[in-house]
Amino acid sequence: MTSAQPVDTILRPAIGSDAAAIATMMRAALSSFDWMPVLHTPEEDLFFIRDIVLPRQQVTVAEAGKVIAGFIAVSGDWVEQLYLDPAWTGQGIGSRLLTDATAALPVTKLHCFQANTGARRFYERHGFRAESFGDGMTNEEGLPDILYVRRR
Repeated sequence: MTSAQPVDTILRPAIGSDAAAIATMMRAALSSFDWMPVLHTPEEDLFFIRDIVLPRQQVTVAEAGKVIAGFIAVSGDWVEQLYLDPAWTGQGIGSRLLTDATAALPVTKLHCFQANTGARRFYERHGFRAESFGDGMTNEEGLPDILYVRRR
């Protein structure tokens, strides 16, 4: 049995024409969680990425070949979005995105759902500490969350 050749993954700033691929990849990531409610249509996902995230946040994509394997969106000292295509998890792409996008920030904050145990382990490995636990009243999903903060 032969293994597939590794694909080089590059990080680059997102551009407007990436919006549809980012939205599709984000939906694939969200759909991989059985605890995540589906609140938006694919059209609403595209609107969110194209008209809210890309114009207002610093967005970096991880491109593997011709495929967007993940992205991170940062606004000030907040990581607003960090998603990977489920097919690309466990390969260090999320770590590269997080490290690259937050390297210059003395303090980095983000919210993570309490049910997302994989993401919680990931953030804790990267030096984030839980500062407060929410009951879900402040997010549209209505799911308990955690405020994570990393101070350098």
